[in-house]
Amino acid sequence: MANASMRLSSAGWTANNCTYGIGTLVHTGPCTAEEFRRPVSPTDVDAQLATGVRTAENAVRNRVTNHALTQEQFDALVSFTYNTGATGAGLVLEAANRGQFGDVANQMAQNIYVHPRDAHGRRLRAVRVRGLISRRCEEAAPFLTH
Repeated sequence: MANASMRLSSAGWTANNCTYGIGTLVHTGPCTAEEFRRPVSPTDVDAQLATGVRTAENAVRNRVTNHALTQEQFDALVSFTYNTGATGAGLVLEAANRGQFGDVANQMAQNIYVHPRDAHGRRLRAVRVRGLISRRCEEAAPFLTH
């Protein structure tokens, strides 16, 4: 497997993306008042991040086996997969596995919408998120230089 020994680099760990906490989804729908009062230690946050990153790394390594990635490309795919989940990253990972890096960048650039939920947890109309546009540009960049 072409990327079996790769791990997220220190540069990949330090991406400056603004999310709730570190981007870990607690659940869909708004937080309760009790959840806001519940303390979370830095150790708890680091453990959640590490678990999510390991899951994303495994998804990238297991689904991109035919084409060797640069460290920067691997980091970008881990970031994207962490944010979208392995299922959401499916088309991007398939394109990377085929070595179609232009398609990787194009697929990433399309993932700039979120579906907010109402007070009852019902999915609302998709909303374009400016922060995701910047994030996707950063993630796509390593695939545009090859």
